[in-house]
Order: sequence, then C-alpha cells, then structure tokens
Amino acid sequence: MTTPPVQEPVEEPTAERRSSLSTRPAEDDRRAGELTFRELLRWTWRQVTSMRTALVLLLLLALAAIPGSIIPQEGVDSLKTSNWQADHTRLTPVYERLGLFSVYDSPWFSAIYLLLMLSLVGCILPRTFHYARGLRAQPPRAPRNLTRLPDHASYGTTASPEEVLEQARQLLRRRRYRLRATADGDDAVSAERGYLREAGNLVFHLSVLVVLVGFALGGLFGYKGGVILLVGDDYGFSNDLTQYDDFNPGSLFRADDMEPFSFSIDDFDVDWLTTGPRAGMARGFESHLSYQESPGAPEKTYDLKVNHPLSIGNTDVFLIGHGYAPVITIRNSKGETVGGGPTPFLPVNQSFQSIGVVKAPDAEPTQIGLEGEFYPTVAFSKQTGSYFSLLGKPLDPMVSMLVYTGDLGMDSGAPQSIYALDKTHTTMLTKKNGAPLRLDLRPGETATLPNGLGTVTFDGLQQWNKIQISQTPGKWVALVGVVLALVGLLGSLFIRPRRVWVRARRDGDGTLVEVAALDRSGGGDTAVVVDEVVAALQKDLQVDLQRRLPEPKEDQS
Repeated sequence: MTTPPVQEPVEEPTAERRSSLSTRPAEDDRRAGELTFRELLRWTWRQVTSMRTALVLLLLLALAAIPGSIIPQEGVDSLKTSNWQADHTRLTPVYERLGLFSVYDSPWFSAIYLLLMLSLVGCILPRTFHYARGLRAQPPRAPRNLTRLPDHASYGTTASPEEVLEQARQLLRRRRYRLRATADGDDAVSAERGYLREAGNLVFHLSVLVVLVGFALGGLFGYKGGVILLVGDDYGFSNDLTQYDDFNPGSLFRADDMEPFSFSIDDFDVDWLTTGPRAGMARGFESHLSYQESPGAPEKTYDLKVNHPLSIGNTDVFLIGHGYAPVITIRNSKGETVGGGPTPFLPVNQSFQSIGVVKAPDAEPTQIGLEGEFYPTVAFSKQTGSYFSLLGKPLDPMVSMLVYTGDLGMDSGAPQSIYALDKTHTTMLTKKNGAPLRLDLRPGETATLPNGLGTVTFDGLQQWNKIQISQTPGKWVALVGVVLALVGLLGSLFIRPRRVWVRARRDGDGTLVEVAALDRSGGGDTAVVVDEVVAALQKDLQVDLQRRLPEPKEDQS
C-alpha cells in the first residue's frame, strides 16, 4: 500500500511581495513582439536609416525613372505626349491616374526621393561620428602572440630592444603610419594607416545626397520649355512666357529669374547620308543663330549643334529636332488669301515623312481645313498603292492632303492644337465617284477647289527647328556631387587600412624581433608589407651599427 505524497504548504505572499506585484509596469504583461509607440518609432527610424534600406530606395528610384524615359513626358514634349495619348486611348486614363505622363512630379516619385534623402542622412550622420571617434583613438596594442597572425616574420639581431623599437618607430613614421603612444614597459610598436578609406565611403554616400539636392534645386527653381521656330523667320524668339509652345516651371520658379535674351535662326545645315544601309538619314545638323543676351546688347552668332548648347547666363538653349514646313496658301474665289503660310509638319519616320494640317478659319462661305502628309522625296509603292518618302533630303517634295469644310471649332474659345484638325462638325470633300478628294501638289502647283471654294497653292518649302530652353540652378551642385562620388569611390577602392606591430625582446645574448601585419579590409597582401618592414629594419639597424663602430686606427709603424 503506497503512501500519498505529502503536499508542502503554499507560502502566502508577503505584503511587500503583493505590493511589488501590484506596482509592476504594465509593459511586463505585453505579448512577445509587442512594442510601445516610442519603441515603434525607434524601430521604424532604424529600418529607414539602415544601409540596406538606402540601397533598396536607390534601386527603386532608378526603376521609377524608367517610365520617364520610355513614356512621353508633358514637361519635355507636350506635342509628342498628346500624340501618344491619341494613339493609346485605353492606356491614357490609367497612365494619367498613375502620373506616368509626369513621372518626376508625381507623388510616388517624390516620396521615394524624400525617403532616400532621409535614409542617407540617417546613414551618414552616425557613421561620421563613429569615424570621428576612430580618428582620435590610438592604434590598438600589439597582440600577445604575433605569430598567430596570418602574416608574420621574426629574426634575431645583436641590437638592443630599445634600438630596434626606435628604428621601427622612425621607419613606420616615414611610411605615414600613425603610432600608438609608448608607455614604460612597452615591448612593441603599434602602427596603423588607411583611415581615409572610411572617409572615402562617407564621401561617396555624401555625394549621392549632394546629387539629390542638386536635382531637387533644379526641379524647384528651374524651368524647361520648348518652341518650334522657322528657319529664316525675322521675328525669332524672345525669352518670354508667351513665346513658348510648352513650358514646365518648377514649384518655386519666378518669371523674374528668366534671362532677357532673344535669338533667331538664320540658316540650318543638314548632313545627309548618301550611301550605305542608312542612306537618306540625317547624320548631323547645325543651326546658325544670331542672338542678343539682353535688349540693346551687341548681336552675336553661334552654331547650335546637338549636345552643344548655347549658354546664356544660367540658361541653356538646345537643338533637339527639326523638320519641314510646307508653304501652303489658301485663296477664295476672288483670289484673296484666307489662310495658310509656312506650316510645320511633324515627322513620323526617319525619312521625314510628315503629317500636318492647314486651317483657314476666315474662308467664305465656309471654313476650310486641309489634312495630309508631306514627302521630302516622294515615291509610289505599287504594293500598297500609296505614296511614301524615299529620302529625308527634299529632292522631290510633295504634299498630299484631304479637304474638309464646315466648322473647325476655332470660334468656341477652347484651346486647340495647330497639328490636329477638329473634324466633328466638318465634311470631307469627295469626287463625283464618291472617292475622297485628295490634293497632290509639288512646289509651285495650284489646285482648284470645287463649288467655288477657291484654290490651294504649294508655294515652297521652309525648315523648322525644335528648340528646348532650360534653366537648372542645381546642375553645378549635382556636378560637384558626381566628382565627390568619383573621389570617394577611388579612395574606398585603393586605400588599404592596415595595422603593423613590431615587438623586440631579449633572447639570450641577442634580441628577438617579431613583425606582423593585418589588413582590416580583407583580401590585401600583407605578407609583402611584413617583408618590406623586416628588410628595412635590418638595413637601418646594420647602417646604424656600422656608424657606431670605432674607426680602425692607422698603423704607426
């Protein structure tokens, strides 16, 4: 028969114990992983300012910039953007909601930009303080057993330990090592070099921040605009808001900061390829400008080329495109001019086949609109039954246009593109057989419109240039950042942080010298450093001993 275990009496908690239990902090009762609001903020800050987060944000910023390079941007080329939107009616609402037509002004791109700047600041500041403390710190003491290090060497000498250590200090000081202050009883010399490697890393990270600040300054205080100018036009261009075809200012832009210059395009040269698979394409082009930096200033000339802008003050003038402007005149039945003139047509391919419209809102008894294509060197394809441009050079130019009559929508006051024709309330003219009436004209030819509407004449051909004008206040800041990045990268790659120790102690009748080195960055060949230090020490000690030997006495016999 088994005896039941005896239960020990449960001790009642004392008054002090009950008091400590009742006053225990509430956070001790939290579940695992539960954070207070302060702890959550601290954890969030550490995550945002970690190097891993900065690298991820930098990658996201690069990926976010890709749509801005692929999709037409309203601030760069509003005309190209509107044409793209007209060709992609289903994608346009989605892209507009995502802000893909103005990527660099979108909230999500700005959020990545600001988070990256915050992360970089949070990374740089602690590392800077840590680096500053490291600069003031002395090299560490020599390890107890230098022979355990991967690269070490030892040798014996007749010089005293004090002489060896003094020679080691002089040698390492000449090699720009920083030495540890010696104390009584020290049997080793500790030296270190390569502190600028960490400075290179800090400079590189700081340079990214400087580049971001430079771009931010340009986006806030600068502007970018575009204008199409006719070659040989006497009116030219004045740097005024009313002169731009499209204008994209920064958030803090002021019109008073615009340079008061003006210019005109006197001539335009194109170098056409005449042989090879790219024959007929433009190899290079150059605009000959006459400009004034301010009203009343002397007139100057400049040859404007691609990637060779004209700089006036803080403003740059770029040549980014060119095309043809057929000179078409529309006359009424009385021979009076009711519309036309040089009209820029937009190229659609590399052979400069172009599309465009001509409007005559003052025509009577009804408004007239022409829509069609221009061929610099016209050719006919039997396979497709249509015209095409064989070359970009105007060897045999021709325009082919359809005719529309009715309300062109120009009296409503709503803005309208000069490159598009509102055909909502118009009627296309047709032949007696019902086929569309198409006007195929070469320079100097005239076509008569039916129903007494008048005539259309192709008088000649002019050229136009697409000019981009931009002011970027932060470009020099960004350039300084790029230079700093290069300097910091070179420093972090080629500066090797190393530590060298030299120990000397009595060993019988002589002195045992131990030399060891350590590469803090890893991968460095410190064996060469050890060999060089040993060879230099032996040489210096030998020279010193020879100097101290007494000179041989001359034989007096």
